[in-house]
Amino acid sequence: MNGERKKRVLFICTHNSARSQMAEGLLRKMYGDKFEVFSAGTEPSGVNPYAIRAMLEIGIDISLHRSKSIDEFKGKNFELVATVCDRAKENCPFFPSGKRVMHQQFEDPSEIKGSDEEIMKGFRRIRDELSSWIKNTFEEIDL
Repeated sequence: MNGERKKRVLFICTHNSARSQMAEGLLRKMYGDKFEVFSAGTEPSGVNPYAIRAMLEIGIDISLHRSKSIDEFKGKNFELVATVCDRAKENCPFFPSGKRVMHQQFEDPSEIKGSDEEIMKGFRRIRDELSSWIKNTFEEIDL
């Protein structure tokens, strides 16, 4: 990066348990040389074990992540604040320390019901959707 400061990105979803946690891990893995990445929730509730498992399957360990409230980031500056669920967008429509705000809706994988394998299949699908979105969005983004 030739001494340039990494651009700071904050992903927000409701519980900071799955979508924003996976997005944080994915962006850090794919473009950690360009971005300093964080995630938070409007109602943090703990990292979902299925999210941890789905990420481990692709070699990304988020097991040491913790659910954080958006309150922890008030007053900190970000080049981009991205909401990844409609509920977080509604509850956090304006984040004053974000220079740019973006929204992309992803289904809440924690709402998926069924067998262990059916739930994992849903988490994998959301993980892969997040991965594609991050690749398409952050590969060439100019913040």
